[in-house]
Amino acid sequence: MRKLILSLIMIAPIIANAQDANPLLNDWTGPYGGVPDFPNYKLSDLKPAITTAIQDKLTEIEKIANNPRPATFDNTIVALEKTGKKLNQAAAVFWIYSSNMNSPEFEPIETELTPKFSELSNKIYQNAKLFERISTVYNSPEKQKLTPEQQRLVWLYYSNFVREGAKADAKSKERIAKINEELAGLFTKFSQNQLADESNIYLELKTEADFDGLPTELKNAAMADAKERKLNVMGTIANTRSSIEPFLTFSTQRDLREKAFKIFTSRGDNDNANNNNATLVKILKLRAEKAKLLGFKTFADWSLSNTMAQKPEKTLELMMSVWTPAVAKVKTDVAEMQKMVDAEGGKFKIAPWDYRYYSEKVRKAKYDLDQNDLKPYLQLEKLREGMFWVAGEIFHLGFRQVSNVPVFHPDVRVWEVFNTNTNKVVGLWYFDPYARKGKRSGAWMNATREQSRVDGDVLTIVSNNCNFVKGKEGEPILISWDDASTLFHEFGHALHGLNSNVTYPSLSGTNTPRDYVEFPSQILERWLATPQVLNKFALHYQTGKPMPMELVERNDRAATFNEAFSTVETISSALVDMKLHLLENPDIDPKQFEKQTLDALQMPREIVMRHRIPQFGHIFADDGYAAGYYGYLWADAISADATEAFTETKDGLYDKEVAKRLYENVFSIGNTIDPAVAYRKFRGREVSTDALMRARGFVAKKK
Repeated sequence: MRKLILSLIMIAPIIANAQDANPLLNDWTGPYGGVPDFPNYKLSDLKPAITTAIQDKLTEIEKIANNPRPATFDNTIVALEKTGKKLNQAAAVFWIYSSNMNSPEFEPIETELTPKFSELSNKIYQNAKLFERISTVYNSPEKQKLTPEQQRLVWLYYSNFVREGAKADAKSKERIAKINEELAGLFTKFSQNQLADESNIYLELKTEADFDGLPTELKNAAMADAKERKLNVMGTIANTRSSIEPFLTFSTQRDLREKAFKIFTSRGDNDNANNNNATLVKILKLRAEKAKLLGFKTFADWSLSNTMAQKPEKTLELMMSVWTPAVAKVKTDVAEMQKMVDAEGGKFKIAPWDYRYYSEKVRKAKYDLDQNDLKPYLQLEKLREGMFWVAGEIFHLGFRQVSNVPVFHPDVRVWEVFNTNTNKVVGLWYFDPYARKGKRSGAWMNATREQSRVDGDVLTIVSNNCNFVKGKEGEPILISWDDASTLFHEFGHALHGLNSNVTYPSLSGTNTPRDYVEFPSQILERWLATPQVLNKFALHYQTGKPMPMELVERNDRAATFNEAFSTVETISSALVDMKLHLLENPDIDPKQFEKQTLDALQMPREIVMRHRIPQFGHIFADDGYAAGYYGYLWADAISADATEAFTETKDGLYDKEVAKRLYENVFSIGNTIDPAVAYRKFRGREVSTDALMRARGFVAKKK
């Protein structure tokens, strides 16, 4: 998930009178407290708008820092929360261009502006007068008179400033600022290289036989992709996860599976201008240097200092506790696949490009189930309706599609979200479901505007962004069970934003520690498999009939099938991430480091990391998940335990009392309370990791 945090972004010099002519600098107008006016924005507006907006924010910051009156919560902390409105709005549009509408014309703008965000963040964090005022409020006895949310906000500002070097000496501050600016440029380069390989490299399907085994929707998508590229071939498989993984699962052509696998796992690692290896080593070296300047042994130690885990050792302990049984289970699973290969007369050992294909065949043999049995019932639009229904049942939220809100692409649709008990509107939900050129791969949630009440009642604007492949005009989009889970996962992030009910934007919605932020999204995945959702919304795209109960039961029996595979590919990435950032001197050859690390972990040769190092955008496209990819597992331990709070009741996942506690202690509070404290209030105790092992099928289920 990449969430756009817009609170401390700032850039340099003013362009005279730009505000008079630049639509990006206009306040958002229209319904819902104002919305972005996308049809009137142009790429040429971005640089002058952001430059001007940053200068405005710097002026506001200087006014706070130089206020002659004694520092108070209101004139310092609250004043900071109110700064940068124009910048937040312009930057929100900039990041949408970056993620959803990237292009050769946008790339030089992105390359120029991204380091300036970092440059001006440095100016805020290294403003000595400003930090002195924040410190005064933080250390004042008057702080005890503030509300718990206000005290949390003071702590957040103070700890963030210290963490970013506010207490460092002048020489260190200067070097930290330069490191941050250089890193910002390298992050952009890494992302652009990866996007270039995803956009420009593809697998050609030249004959009818090349389509053997592919579901109809994947065939149609491949033909449409070739047509869009203006190629004289029958079809092309795009170099994105949403296209490659289904191909690896269903294609009967082993040679083509190998080609598809290799182009996908070589992104950022090809012998071309987009090779990311030198770039990522520079990133690692700069991070290690920065951590030392800030008084930490390694970047991992610095990165975890504001998380629930706190220490790298705790994350490694959790990861290894799951890694060992997962690897053992993979060996058992591979043995079953190999028996099938041998029985078919195949004279080869299972390779990584065979795993998904033969895993699907084993699933069919063991459970009389494959993904194609489920797909006719998994219509994208019906599942979207199912998500809305779950949001109504658990959080009393309703959704009304609206047409009076501008969008940034014709594929995008917008819904007004309201409380079904009071009919009060709480926000807007934008949905951008389809893959297209210039859109980054994967699925994510954005917060275009944070919910808050510090400067009037501000409604949140959130979006869910996916890369489903469009089929033929008028035909429903059918998706896999895994994609349906991802759809619910990202909607969980959106609900975290839409349920937010706090005062201050810095504490709002998903602005939580990164090893906690995945908890709300992961627990929402659990509702997909409930009979209530499947009976109402898993409807056959031709007959309209619900998924038969015997198919639901077969799917339930196979629920943890292949869990070992997904666990190993994900945790191997998390372990490599952590070990990279525990290096004090990361002068490495990435390929060699990857191999040595995985060999030491006894990584099964039949699986690769979910994200190989040169394409690991989570950790090299920004600092968001650097030394933090473990957070998915950490949060899943929490969500598995929280799920059992529901399943221990007679009403299961639809228990009203547990849902009320989930809203009050998780989804509505943002970062206003320490997450560990908030979870204890929800669960009545600390997290138990036993639930995680049960959920993944590595230990016996509760009786």
